[in-house]
Amino acid sequence: MNVVITGASAGIGAATARRFAKAGYHVILLARRLHKLEELKQEIGSQASAFSLDVTSRKDVETVFSQISSIDVLVNNAGASFGLEKAQDANLDDWEKCIDINIKGLTYCTHAALQKMTPKNKGHIINLGSVAGSYPYPGGNIYCGTKAFVRQFSLCLLADLIGTHIRVTCIE
Repeated sequence: MNVVITGASAGIGAATARRFAKAGYHVILLARRLHKLEELKQEIGSQASAFSLDVTSRKDVETVFSQISSIDVLVNNAGASFGLEKAQDANLDDWEKCIDINIKGLTYCTHAALQKMTPKNKGHIINLGSVAGSYPYPGGNIYCGTKAFVRQFSLCLLADLIGTHIRVTCIE
């Protein structure tokens, strides 16, 4: 079984890859920093493949996912938070980067994975949300908003996939 993990070069993504590989799954590591992925791939061994991927590039996502023959599980882990300024003082470039990674990247990867899962009527999409999507904090304006999107998007995916054997989980 193939488990595709975005943002796999460090932190939760790398830990998730190690855990799935230890359980016997083949992990497909995706992130921008290929050198970090190669290090993790070396650590895991033959149960890992790695591809450089910028989730904010729709074309890049389509190209990389077209090279993956089968996806049983997608872990949408890639995410970011920029700045802690109040909304009126925020940097719009930071807001845009956060939206591009946390929303667009997640939707691009989900759509690409569904193209592999739907024909075989089987799969599992795991989205990394955050309690910040439900419980705001000062300066969390855009990050909290993007994580609220992840929660709602996951719930809508569940509704769309009723009657299939494709599951959706949002971890917060």
